[in-house]
Amino acid sequence: MENMTLFEVVKMGKSATQSVVDDWIEAYKHDRDVALLDLINFFIQCSGCKGAVSGEMFKHMQNSEIIRKMTEEFDEDSGDYPLTLSGPQWKKFRISFCDFIAVLVRQCQYSIIYDEYMMDTVISLLTGLSDSQVRAFRHTSTLAAMKLMTALVNVALNLSINMDNTQRQYEAERNKVIAKRANDRLELLLQKRKELQENQDEIENMMNAIFKGVFVHRYRDAIAEIRAICIEEIGVWMKLYSDAFLNDSYLKYVGWTMHDKQGEVRLKCLTALQGLYFNRELSARLELFTSRFKDRIVSMTLDKEYDVAVQAIKLLTLVLQSSDEVLTAEDCESVYHLVYSAHRPIAVSAGEFLFKKLFSHRGPEEEGLPRRGRQSLNGSLIKTTVFFFLESELHEHGAYLVDSLWECASELLKDWETMISLLLDEPMPGEEALTDRQETALVEIMLCAIRQACECHPPVGRGTGKRVLTAKEKKTQLDDRTRITEMFAVALPLLLAKYCVDIDKVTNLLQIPKYFDLDIYTTGRLEKHLDALLRQIWEVVDKHTDTEVLEACSTTYHYLCNEEFTIFNRVDITRSQLLDELVDKFNRLLEDFLQEGEEPDEDDAYQVLSTLKKISAFHNAHDLSKWDVFTSNYRLLSTGLQNGDMPEQIVIHAMQCTHYIILWHLAKVSEGTSLKGDMVTLGKQMRAFCLMCQRYLNTINTAVKEQAFTILCDLLLIFSHQIMSSGREQLEPLVYTPDSSLQAELLNFILDQVFIDQDDDSNSTDGQQDDEASKIEALHKRRNLLAAYCKLIIYNVVEMNTGADIFKQYMRYYNDYGDIIKETMSKTRQIDKIQCAKTLILSLQKLFNEMLSELGFNFDRSSSAFCGIKELARRFSLTFGLDQLKTREAIAMLHKDGIEFAFKEPSPQGEGSPPLNLAFLDILSEFSSKLIRQDKRTVHMYLERFMTFQMALQREDCWLPLISYRNSLQAGGDDDTMSVISGISSRGSTIRSKKSKPATASKRKLPEEENSCSSSDAVWMNREQNVQTPVMMHSPHLTSTVLRDPKKMRPEDSYTPVPPQQQSLNHHQAAIDYNTQVTWMLTQRQQAEAHQQQERVSMHYAKMRNHMQHAIRRGSGLMEDDEEPIVEDVMMSSEDINEGMDFDTMDIDLPASKNRRERTELKPDYFDPSSIMDDSVRILLLFWLAVVAQFFLSCNVEVTLSGAWLTKDNSKPLLAVRYV
Repeated sequence: MENMTLFEVVKMGKSATQSVVDDWIEAYKHDRDVALLDLINFFIQCSGCKGAVSGEMFKHMQNSEIIRKMTEEFDEDSGDYPLTLSGPQWKKFRISFCDFIAVLVRQCQYSIIYDEYMMDTVISLLTGLSDSQVRAFRHTSTLAAMKLMTALVNVALNLSINMDNTQRQYEAERNKVIAKRANDRLELLLQKRKELQENQDEIENMMNAIFKGVFVHRYRDAIAEIRAICIEEIGVWMKLYSDAFLNDSYLKYVGWTMHDKQGEVRLKCLTALQGLYFNRELSARLELFTSRFKDRIVSMTLDKEYDVAVQAIKLLTLVLQSSDEVLTAEDCESVYHLVYSAHRPIAVSAGEFLFKKLFSHRGPEEEGLPRRGRQSLNGSLIKTTVFFFLESELHEHGAYLVDSLWECASELLKDWETMISLLLDEPMPGEEALTDRQETALVEIMLCAIRQACECHPPVGRGTGKRVLTAKEKKTQLDDRTRITEMFAVALPLLLAKYCVDIDKVTNLLQIPKYFDLDIYTTGRLEKHLDALLRQIWEVVDKHTDTEVLEACSTTYHYLCNEEFTIFNRVDITRSQLLDELVDKFNRLLEDFLQEGEEPDEDDAYQVLSTLKKISAFHNAHDLSKWDVFTSNYRLLSTGLQNGDMPEQIVIHAMQCTHYIILWHLAKVSEGTSLKGDMVTLGKQMRAFCLMCQRYLNTINTAVKEQAFTILCDLLLIFSHQIMSSGREQLEPLVYTPDSSLQAELLNFILDQVFIDQDDDSNSTDGQQDDEASKIEALHKRRNLLAAYCKLIIYNVVEMNTGADIFKQYMRYYNDYGDIIKETMSKTRQIDKIQCAKTLILSLQKLFNEMLSELGFNFDRSSSAFCGIKELARRFSLTFGLDQLKTREAIAMLHKDGIEFAFKEPSPQGEGSPPLNLAFLDILSEFSSKLIRQDKRTVHMYLERFMTFQMALQREDCWLPLISYRNSLQAGGDDDTMSVISGISSRGSTIRSKKSKPATASKRKLPEEENSCSSSDAVWMNREQNVQTPVMMHSPHLTSTVLRDPKKMRPEDSYTPVPPQQQSLNHHQAAIDYNTQVTWMLTQRQQAEAHQQQERVSMHYAKMRNHMQHAIRRGSGLMEDDEEPIVEDVMMSSEDINEGMDFDTMDIDLPASKNRRERTELKPDYFDPSSIMDDSVRILLLFWLAVVAQFFLSCNVEVTLSGAWLTKDNSKPLLAVRYV
């Protein structure tokens, strides 16, 4: 390692930094120039510079000149340098780099740093580098200077301590009596103090040089990392040497930088201040700074960067600990509400602040209070928590408040004994009792604390998922659950008895048993308390009709009726007795209710409704099949439909109860635990109930219709073909497919009840706040209805084309239902691309027809209605993505349907006027960009089937949609339609020999024809591989000596939709082409007498081509030695022609790597297309080539001419002619 540089040694990090520094110090003592040169090169190399400072440069050049020279030699190929490189090695390098500087100063603090050479040189170099335009120099030197400053601060601190000690020793010696005073010692102490003072002054000069030369400029550097380094280090200086740095002259930089735009810099400011406020002695000296920047710190609790907000709250907590009077009530309130934040670190930090502010202060009167119970200290703290919860006015977020306080106040929140005492015990004389609202809040907080202790994870929205608990956490969880069971098994019946009539309290209390350990009822001899609990639940069911309370009772019974525990029989008997009583009462009341000839009595209706609510709530969680309540409910629904005067709530709950009956019956049939005839019975009941709900869709009451619609959607989805999945083929008789009338009624319900304006909703109330809340609730209900119907479309329960009426509302109701409609379109496209495309175009056609009915056929295409349809089409087009091959067939089918619709209706103004729907082509053009080149030609051919000759000549405004649509189909496809020589695309113009390589596997293969197309669509989209893609112009038949084998055609040539008429001509056209080719071959043999004339024309053509090549070379500035391959001449002999008589594809390829020498060895090309043309075509071709070449030469544009093709080719600045 003797020959290694300092940079390499520090980079390796293997040797101790101490030994490296010691070696350098020894070298410095031996030859300080050489050692200092190594140190300078160390900083240069740490910046990522490849250059090095030589001894001559060091002696004769100034620092500015050295830095300029190093800047010139800096490798700018990459923006990375050691401090920004990732990886563990470079992270260790940064640490080693900082340690090296600290150890260097520490080892040199007694002699070398005072020699007025080493430190002056280093500080001067770092100051110059920190002012460089090169980021690497500036970043590295700033870090080095700041770490050097920190090391000097430590030296200054040691000097200050030594000076104080020397001063005390001197004072002690001078205060002695003259007889005992040692004058020599006084002289030595004075000399030592003088030396320390000189060293102190010199260190201060160094620090001032670094601070003013580096920090003052770099703390506002353009790079956030550099600014963060400065603020981080100044915080260290103020903490280490507070006497010198903890004053307003330095604190102002931290205060100003708290307004930095980068969160990283703001974060460093807060962490630096935390180190100061944590020390009470230092925090007392920050009063002026606190008063000046307190508002900024408080505002940073709402910082957009969560890490910054967390540290701001923690800083305010430290400020609160240092002084209670600094933060006002408004400042504290701005932090209090953050306990309800969805970001858990912010909420936990705010909870700690709240705990410190409200719960940490204990007065002298609270010292002798008991530890538990109503009169304990926790009792008053729990009351304080309740008061805060109520004052925050966020009553539904009790779980979030408990989670925020859990880490700092879990002991308080787990004091359920005190909470129970506050709820059950009578207040002491002079003690203020809790109000009903406060008791409700306390019950909610108690339930949330129980849930947090048993589940051990934050509430919904605050965690990414359940984390794995440690062994200690699992033990704490089990202990808490045991304590909860033992405590509330006794107390819960008493609490239910006290608050039996209170809906909110009872609902929360009934959720506590699901956190019990039910074995403790048996092991703890608590059966009598279980009986008391069951009696209280029975009483709650008897007294309440609220759905929420009844469902809580049902859920509690469901949890207690667990066959794994010994208490099951006891609970099951009680549950059966309760249900027997409810069903008997319902049947008895129903008989009286339905037999009355007059209108139903309100009391009887209320009794029927309350009993039906209870049965429905229990049927949600329990199987009531043995009580057979289907007949009673169906009879009730049938009577209500006949009479039309049944109360809506009775009908709604009867539907819900019947729905549960069918689902429980289906569960038994699916599990195979039912009898043989049960499946038949279930099928009959399900179909009868669906028919009943369908009839209720036509009633007047909106709530009843919504319930019927929701249940119908659920049942249709459950009993669709999906029911046979996962090996349940035996359920096939239960599959129920809605008929067309039911599908139409479901769609009409959606259109009538969902796609309405907010002002049309009749559920609004008078109060503004209540009105806003009711609108939100109504919107939520409508979104659920729309989602229920869209699921039917996605799962193919209803026809996909029914979604057209949904999709057409995408733009109008984007804010309310845009996400649902977009997801539905995405799912339907995954199921069937073609049918989805047909549905999209159908939705646009519906909107177009609606616009025509409103505005008439002479509408303005700039109207908002038409522009809205065009914008919707543009949005639909964007949903197809960028991969055109995946959506090729779907887009082609979309254009086909659009063209047919545009020409479907004749003009109402008579012949000569545009068709009624011609303007739809303007909308259809939004999808033209999604067509690939081949399909644009085919769609254009299909469009021409509907056009007359006069239509193509029209240029009036009313024909602009047709013109623009034709242009959109021709854009990007011109290259395929310009050939007047070859009748095939340019890709197939190269002739390949039999010996050439087969097609590579990288070529795309054709997807198989989808079965979802209709018969006519399948014909139109058929891709017969022996039919070429139609082009706009008629090409000459005599184009080549060979025909391409259909098996070897490129996919992009064969993958082309073909119109029906074109398909009918395929076999006839193929025969004509074959005979034409044979005739041409015979003609070639009979034209020997014209051979000389053809050769002269060919040679003339070759000379003109060479002339154009040289002209373009000169125009593009190419030298002969730098030329790329200009032309690849392919010559075919007569043997090659005879060999091709089998009509197989012959491709002759020259490798791309042919050099100039190999190309010159090729024979001149005399086989030219002109040999098979008449004189007029030949002259026209030659004239066209000359004009085009001269035009592009004058424009200095690089092109490639391929036969009669004209295509841009940016890869070669040349004019290349390929021909057959």
